[in-house]
Amino acid sequence: MTANVRKKRGLHFYRKKIKIKKGIFGNILEYIFIILICAFIAFAVARFFGRKTVVVGNSMEPLLYHSEEVYLDKIVYSFSSPKRGDVIAFLPKGNEKTHFYIKRVIGLPKETIQIENGKVYVNGEVLDHDYGNEGIIDPGLAAGEFVLGDDEYFVLGDNRNSSEDSRSGNIGAVKRDEIQGRVWYIKKSENRKGRSVKRG
Repeated sequence: MTANVRKKRGLHFYRKKIKIKKGIFGNILEYIFIILICAFIAFAVARFFGRKTVVVGNSMEPLLYHSEEVYLDKIVYSFSSPKRGDVIAFLPKGNEKTHFYIKRVIGLPKETIQIENGKVYVNGEVLDHDYGNEGIIDPGLAAGEFVLGDDEYFVLGDNRNSSEDSRSGNIGAVKRDEIQGRVWYIKKSENRKGRSVKRG
């Protein structure tokens, strides 16, 4: 009788030990799962919101200066279209062997752009908010009416007279699938604080 009681008690104690071990093992798995989720989120943020590129040239001064690092939002245009005023990075004519060009969206699909007397006209009206820092000397391809296609955008550098942009035959209208993302953040440098770039 006593032996049976001892045996049962011993068996009960053994089962209890197994339950404790399973509880610890479950906690470990839970921690691993949380770490994996965090790693995935960090990867997604870096992949879609943290793509970094370097500004080449002075065409976007005073907003962006040569050799400054900026971050691109690569996912925003999966859910919405580029807006007038957005600062975008793109590969001209889809050329993957060149650096990213960074310009500001001025003309939207199906609009007519023309540059006359140093000013930008959209569908015959002077651009309400001209981000440029001076009158345009060379209208280039926009000297006459420049009509955009269904998926085309007209871009200009803010530093109008020191920019190769949609006025140039080397670039022309930028197609939607050539756009790599919207510039959303300027990285902190020795001369300037880091800051976000407003959309539109």
